Amino acid sequence: MTNTAQTIIGIIAEKALLEPADLTVDTRLDALALDSLAMVELVFALEEAFDISVPFNANEPGSEEFDLSSVAAIIAAVEGLVSQKAA
Repeated sequence: MTNTAQTIIGIIAEKALLEPADLTVDTRLDALALDSLAMVELVFALEEAFDISVPFNANEPGSEEFDLSSVAAIIAAVEGLVSQKAA
């Protein structure tokens, strides 16, 4: 697992009040029952940790710009934004 993935899992676990070992890349965020405040805090934490800017509508269902549906989707979205920033 990459450092990026480990960091993201740590952030998600913190917001869900879980241990990182309780999450896998297949974990869906809707299964974690995060409220809207926790989701906003999650996005802010990702932005701060990776120096990225998550699209405003990322938390809306069906958003293709930044998928927050699962741990794997978040990892892919963050890695995509980080690579865009590096280019």
